Amino acid sequence: MAPPSLLFLLLLLFLLPGRARGAARANVTEGCQIIHPPRDGGIRYRGLTPDEVRSVRFLPFDYEIEYVCRPEREIVGPKVRKCQRDGTWTAMGHPSRCLRTCPKSHLSLEHGLVATGAMERVPVEGSWAEFRCHPGFRLLGSARTNCTKSGRWSDPKPQCLPHRPSSGKKAVHVGALFPMSGGWPGGQACLPAVRMALEDINERRDILPDYELRLIHHDSKCDPGQATKFLYELLYNDPIKIILMPGCSSVSTLVAEAARMWNLIVLSYGSSSPALSNRQRFPTFFRTHPSATLHNPTRVQLFKKWGWTKIATIQQTTEVFTSTLDDLDQRVKEAGLEITFRQSFFSDPAAPVRNLKRQDARIIVGLFYETEARKVFCEVYKEKLYGKKYVWFLIGWYADNWFRIKDPAINCTEAEMAEAVEGHVTTEIVMLNPENTRSISNMTSQEFIEKLQKRLGKNPEETGGFQEAPLAYDAIWALALALNKTSQELVKKGLRLEDFNYNNKNITDEIYRALNSSAFEGVSGHVVFDASGSRMAWTLIEQLQGGVYKKIGYYDSTKDNLSWYNNDKWIGGSPPADYTKVITTFRFLSQKLFISVSVLASLGIVLAVVCLAFNIYNGHVRYIQNSQPYLNNMTAVGCTLALAAVFPLGLDGYHIGPGLFPFVCQARLWLLGLGFSLAYGSMFTKIWWVHTVFTKKDDKKDKRKSLEPWKLYATVGGLVGFDVVTLSVWQIVDPLHRTIEEFTKEEPKSDMDVSILPQLEHCSSTKMNTWLGIFYGFKGLLLLLGIFLAYETKSVSTEKINDHRAVGMAIYNVAVLCLITAPVTLILSSQQDAAFAFAALAVVFSSYITLVVLFVPKMRRLITRGEWQSEQQDTMKTGSSTNNNEEEKSRLLEKENRELEKIIAEKEERVSELRQQLQARQQLQLRSRRRQSRDSENHLSSQQHSQISQQHSQISQQHSQISQPFPQPSLVRCLVSEQAEKLGRGNCDGSRVHLLYK
Repeated sequence: MAPPSLLFLLLLLFLLPGRARGAARANVTEGCQIIHPPRDGGIRYRGLTPDEVRSVRFLPFDYEIEYVCRPEREIVGPKVRKCQRDGTWTAMGHPSRCLRTCPKSHLSLEHGLVATGAMERVPVEGSWAEFRCHPGFRLLGSARTNCTKSGRWSDPKPQCLPHRPSSGKKAVHVGALFPMSGGWPGGQACLPAVRMALEDINERRDILPDYELRLIHHDSKCDPGQATKFLYELLYNDPIKIILMPGCSSVSTLVAEAARMWNLIVLSYGSSSPALSNRQRFPTFFRTHPSATLHNPTRVQLFKKWGWTKIATIQQTTEVFTSTLDDLDQRVKEAGLEITFRQSFFSDPAAPVRNLKRQDARIIVGLFYETEARKVFCEVYKEKLYGKKYVWFLIGWYADNWFRIKDPAINCTEAEMAEAVEGHVTTEIVMLNPENTRSISNMTSQEFIEKLQKRLGKNPEETGGFQEAPLAYDAIWALALALNKTSQELVKKGLRLEDFNYNNKNITDEIYRALNSSAFEGVSGHVVFDASGSRMAWTLIEQLQGGVYKKIGYYDSTKDNLSWYNNDKWIGGSPPADYTKVITTFRFLSQKLFISVSVLASLGIVLAVVCLAFNIYNGHVRYIQNSQPYLNNMTAVGCTLALAAVFPLGLDGYHIGPGLFPFVCQARLWLLGLGFSLAYGSMFTKIWWVHTVFTKKDDKKDKRKSLEPWKLYATVGGLVGFDVVTLSVWQIVDPLHRTIEEFTKEEPKSDMDVSILPQLEHCSSTKMNTWLGIFYGFKGLLLLLGIFLAYETKSVSTEKINDHRAVGMAIYNVAVLCLITAPVTLILSSQQDAAFAFAALAVVFSSYITLVVLFVPKMRRLITRGEWQSEQQDTMKTGSSTNNNEEEKSRLLEKENRELEKIIAEKEERVSELRQQLQARQQLQLRSRRRQSRDSENHLSSQQHSQISQQHSQISQQHSQISQPFPQPSLVRCLVSEQAEKLGRGNCDGSRVHLLYK
């Protein structure tokens, strides 16, 4: 789809007259070709985007373009061109150029006229200006100046000075640097005030009657770099200057430090940096503007008045503000207050303002120039760092409408700025005498203001330095009075002011002493300098109310006197708090949850006690004896301890005080540790012994060895001993104590100037992670090994530990619950209810499962079968049968075995008798018939032996069939003699011979 602008161009082409339209259809190049913009400028194409401009080569008829220039440049020539019907642009014979502009300050001349040439709207490269003075004034400086390519005038702006009668007065030159622009454009009003003072002084005959003060000045732009250049122009160009007068603190620092090398006195009218009070660094420096530190006693007094103890600051990174803040920091500490948060910035205050918001700053002292103040409060508006909860302290020498001035450096509207600055407090040095008294110039302060306003000819609020103008006026008077006194002293030494040069330190010392002892009434009030050369003055306190500054008090720091008008107003009705009051609240365990789990734990303890009592009472029963009852008793005791740990696990600050919390922590640890070692350790010992004995691939003799209980008890004792030693070392070396976890502050629902800080109590120690690693590592290995052993022995059957399968099932449940619960509780440690529920229920369920699996089947068996008699067992058999009636079958077989033993014993006695009878008969026959009977006897004997062997084989087969589960009986032989039939052959019948069981 074509962009709207292209559709607009196509529509224009189709709306052209017929001939042009037909030509357009035939040739799409009809129109005006795009032209190139001028150097340092560009072209604004109406209705076209930059991408569309690059894609279009011709523009339609009647289309207009507009030239634009870069900043500080002006278009010379046609600013707008239009595409004509002949395909050309209008006024192409007159080129359009972007030329640098020169300052407009040269277009006006006090007491004179200015003629300009080669200029349209503003002075640009090639423009010139000629100067001439009104009658009665003479021109000092060049009469013509040109605007150069660099955007500067070729010559300084001249001055029109009044003609003096040729009375032989000698000129005394004063070198000055006035900031006409920059961070503080104070020269806009201070320069006219200085000229007023020079005129008033030069007209006086009682002050410097033989001399005339003349001013040579430059625009420093409040920039030390620019000031350096002009300083050397003043020093290395004639005439010699007897004194230097800088404006901004940054410029004054540079000038005052260098001036002593030329033996020059420096007198500033607009420097407030506390660093300039250093007499060792600036030995010849004076100023009629008080030091910025004069604000600090007033600020401290206000902090005390409104009950604030926590202060925050934000400053522009310059020496004047850094020194002021260091002085404030010292003063608030002496007053028992505190600067809790300091922020600084060079050009962009966005991040520091956000930090103030993040740190909950409420009472904020801002130290920055006016231009930066607009940037700061634009960010203040964005961050909502204003209103009834905040108070800003600013410097009072900004213009009254400083926040309404349009500034391209910010993107806030005038209404937004007005909302952000409403209610802030300013401290300002009293720069205009509030009393209507005559000064040394015979003017009152109000007369001076009226005269200055006429000279300025524009709104004072739009003129930089208007408030400091009285200080500049009085600075010239202080200089004139000092020079007048110096002149009188020099006459005594045979010297004159005109003898001054940059190498004559004697005259400089005289001027220094004269200035240091100055004391007179000026339009700014009483002028007097302290030992560091700084002006001493009162401080005015104002508050912005409804967009207008209102005086709310004065403070005289020399007398510690606060004059208060009681007309301060606050958005919230009263001064806000200096910080958000934090209400600490503890997160306690849900009592419903604690009671519910405690009831379950109590029932579990009752169950454990019942199981323990049952096991002890029936310890004589063979079935109970075969389950290792002492280990089961340990299991019941361990479950009792583990369940008892649920109660201290749920105790917190709701139930106990901070002093008892460490004991509760130790109780949790010992009960859980010992309970686990006893309960799980006894089950682990059973399953380990079964695995050790019945999974070896040895002969049966190894499996017949008797079970030694002391080894089982020693294993459990070793596990418990490890816990006791570890817990003891832990408690001695790094005991558990109460720690507090803090959460994110919460704002209450009501509009209160407070925030809620949730806290949670924990049991912790310095090396908590190390100790937990030791415990969890050891217990985790036991749990994993227990699962493995339970799996390996699941098919083993043994009478010595007849409940090992139930033990394996309990181990499975305990291990799974522990392995899941341990990491989950660590993750949920900050959620007290969830962490307690997981830990406590895991203990309760694992204890319940263990008790039910181990003891309930024994109770059921003894109750349902009535096997309460005691029987001694000393054998142990193994097999792979999983029949639940295996033990019943074994008992029946044993009973049958005893009956068979009696029958076999009778048969053996009968066989013995038959042998004896047979032997007796054989001896009788041998005596009567030795040889014949021997053969017959041998034949008969072989038959009888054959029959006896067959009978013996049958008996052996029957015996083997019956005695498979039992040890093999001794061999039985049935001997048959010749008279077997007579003795009863049936007595040796294999079908009636019973097998012998041991």
